[in-house]
Amino acid sequence: MTDTLPLSGKLALVTGASRGIGAATAEALGRAGAHVVLTARTAGGLEEVEERIHAAGGSATIAPLDLTDGESIGRLAQAIGGRWQALDILVLNAATLGSLAAVQAIDAKEFARLLTLNVGAPQALIAAFDGMLRASADARVVAVTSSVATPRAYWGAYGASKAALETLVGAYGEEVKNISAIRTHIVDPGATRTAMRARAFPGEDPATLKGPDVVGGAIVALVAADTPTGHRMRVEG
Repeated sequence: MTDTLPLSGKLALVTGASRGIGAATAEALGRAGAHVVLTARTAGGLEEVEERIHAAGGSATIAPLDLTDGESIGRLAQAIGGRWQALDILVLNAATLGSLAAVQAIDAKEFARLLTLNVGAPQALIAAFDGMLRASADARVVAVTSSVATPRAYWGAYGASKAALETLVGAYGEEVKNISAIRTHIVDPGATRTAMRARAFPGEDPATLKGPDVVGGAIVALVAADTPTGHRMRVEG
């Protein structure tokens, strides 16, 4: 490991890596020396991120898949496990916003889909990659959350999913902290210029918000440092 490439030799997996915070985090990890496995549903977006990582001197592999398909996650883990022995960094970023609505007006089918992607998929990823994470000498699991994990009117569905994600990842960290080198971290990106933010706040001027690259850089600094398990960070603009 060097100061210029603090993550040299590390393997990272980033979900939702085709755009926004996921793409920026993947690119930052690549610049720091990690080989990055990029996952998202959109192959074209992943290819663009992969090209940018390679252009910057990094290395990456794309793995287009639907995280709501549990079998796809199992196949991904099998493919990665067949090529590498350990997974050093798992960034759980993929999520869907859903509709903002009063709790009594939440659509049941949409809520089920939201919980599958925002909570079920991260659990399935942790289960599928637990062995590879345990094989790492310094593994990090980073969950990207939101300030609405604390109750806010009309954000019940998305907020509930983020609160559940925090609890899920935090519990995993507690379970493995004395028997492995796995550390878990929670990152609240704060107000960031993303497509999801634009959907949630259509009247907001995006020029007033920090770019996703700020969040990506903060996540790299977090996993490159000797950060204790359970650490929670909010990224300010």
